[in-house]
Amino acid sequence: MRENGILQILENSRYTVVLTGAGMMLESGYPLLRDGEESYEIENKYGYSYEEIFSSGFYSARKELFFRLYKEVMLSKAHSTPPGKGYIYLKKLQDYGKVQSIVTRRIAGLEKRAGCTGVVEMKGSIMDNTCPNCGRHYSTEYIMASKGVPLCEQCLVAIRPQVCLFGEMVNNALMTMAAEEVSRAEALIVLGASLHSPLCSQLLQYYTGTSLILVTDSEHYSDQQADQIVYGRCDEFLENLVSEYESRTNR
Repeated sequence: MRENGILQILENSRYTVVLTGAGMMLESGYPLLRDGEESYEIENKYGYSYEEIFSSGFYSARKELFFRLYKEVMLSKAHSTPPGKGYIYLKKLQDYGKVQSIVTRRIAGLEKRAGCTGVVEMKGSIMDNTCPNCGRHYSTEYIMASKGVPLCEQCLVAIRPQVCLFGEMVNNALMTMAAEEVSRAEALIVLGASLHSPLCSQLLQYYTGTSLILVTDSEHYSDQQADQIVYGRCDEFLENLVSEYESRTNR
């Protein structure tokens, strides 16, 4: 089983970092809102593309439409669809001490919702919504239950999702944290993203370890940069990895 050799790499690694990409989200039933059928449906329903609405410009000037999309599409999906088994098995690998840190550009908060720790969310999370004036945090349930634009109960100003909206730069502090985690890694696992993706393009330059492991469902010319390549589903790979570890240790 190919997971045998990879598990041995993790056993020998003192610090392992995982980068989670769009493929992990797709396996959990989360569509990519910028692409395909979902993108067409959003533009047809709201009159604008996902990128146009979920932007700093729309949050500033057209909050009603911004929050319609946010509540009806993004938070609604989060409330109805829990993290898939890939994230659950990733949490198990952390419990077994085989993964120390996770870095992602995805904003659905799936890693933390699955119980993972040491997660760097480079572009923030839709699970974190605060008042830009007083900093008070509000639950997604509060946002969903609000009529129209959700307002801070104290300041009466619009609550803001703590994510990097289209038209904004990634937070420098979060970028630095992500780079520092990758630079510490002896083993680096990329799950559901090509090595040419923005996630990897930004971070691989900081990696100085010895084992770059790529798990993806499709081939790409950049795959050759990896030391180990697994073609297939991320959740099945992680499940097999956990099963192999548990069979070795009789857990």
